[in-house]
Amino acid sequence: MKIIIAPAKIMKIDRDSFPIQSKPQFLDKTRILERFLKSRSNEQLKDLWHASENVTKQSILQLENMNLDERLTPAILAFSGIQYQYMAPDLFTQPALDYIQKNLRILSGFYGMLRPFDGVCPYRLELNTKMVGFRDYSLYHFWGSDIAENLFQEDNIVIDLASKQYTRLVKPYLSQGRQLITVDFQELKNDKWKTVGVHAKMARGEMVRYIAEKQIKNPTDLQDFNDFEFQFEPDVSTKDHYVFRTEFDFTRR
Repeated sequence: MKIIIAPAKIMKIDRDSFPIQSKPQFLDKTRILERFLKSRSNEQLKDLWHASENVTKQSILQLENMNLDERLTPAILAFSGIQYQYMAPDLFTQPALDYIQKNLRILSGFYGMLRPFDGVCPYRLELNTKMVGFRDYSLYHFWGSDIAENLFQEDNIVIDLASKQYTRLVKPYLSQGRQLITVDFQELKNDKWKTVGVHAKMARGEMVRYIAEKQIKNPTDLQDFNDFEFQFEPDVSTKDHYVFRTEFDFTRR
């Protein structure tokens, strides 16, 4: 059983907490993207990133200093978004760390797919970026079926804790014998069950930690997850879509 999650826009450098164990599996394709980005002018990069002046300046400096082979951070520590904060991998036990290296995969527009202890450097490249001037019109086209083929090599069941944007790297390539189980976290808002982005990210992070701590191998064991008072709802779930609902007051957190 594999688990997929999305990256985060905010990245950090941490070379002290854990050692690098591996190189990204699609590094050759990442070098193609690196060369393309470094060939763009500052104005072209600003248009590509759709970023503010300040963010563009920071990202250009980041790009100029980019080295894909040295001064790297383990991928699981390189991203610092909400999901990663609630996952808190720096507090994992060694068995949990071993589990995620084997089973957790981080999808990425720049690296394609990462294992937790692959060495990475900070980058800015959203998966839905319009790749003006690049050989492929989109990163979805650039990555094609590579990620899905690699993902399903060892396991035929994948737990989807990523956003829809990143799940698109996998979903079009499902075939007989391959199962993608999407987990949906909903809460009651104005008498309707809705997914609230920030709270869903919190729950996804907590669920990754739960899976790693419990060393879960069977997808149905996810149904016991109850952080933030989420409860699995069998009546609105299917074998490929697990729905969890809560009336938890998130202002308490």
